[in-house]
Amino acid sequence: MSRAPSFAAEEITEAYAAFHEQVAGFTATGEWDGYADLFTLDAEYVEHAMGTFRGRDEIRAWAVRTMTSYPGRVMTGFPLSWQVVDPEHGRLVCEVLNSMPDPGDGTMLTEPNITIMTYAGDGLFSREEDVYNPLRFHAMAQRWARIAAQHDNADEDVLAWLDRFGGGR
Repeated sequence: MSRAPSFAAEEITEAYAAFHEQVAGFTATGEWDGYADLFTLDAEYVEHAMGTFRGRDEIRAWAVRTMTSYPGRVMTGFPLSWQVVDPEHGRLVCEVLNSMPDPGDGTMLTEPNITIMTYAGDGLFSREEDVYNPLRFHAMAQRWARIAAQHDNADEDVLAWLDRFGGGR
């Protein structure tokens, strides 16, 4: 078994900070095409509920599809709770909070996931794996959509999702 190249903890930390800053920009603009460019050409993205995506084209298609429709589209940010770096294996592990905006009644909803990033050098990552409980995430999205619908803050995308996955309004 080959070992991943070793990188300095500072380099990995700085690369992920730049990655995270880019994600904040994608979140603010709603334009997710550039997300895949934060990875190597042969990168792997493991999303336990939706599958494994290989290469920039698959990662890009998944990111655009997921983050431009509900619930990804309405997330306001992905703040970090904590992070640790394993420079020997080129990894950064962190807890990311998936934050939803106020749906209309002051409720603030968030659901965490553990993200494992593998650094490849030159500011790029070769792998991302998100580990979370999809049932808890679904329950959060369902709760947000129902509250938003009750307060006339749900657009057609949210209402269609609620009809399809939320058990009705």
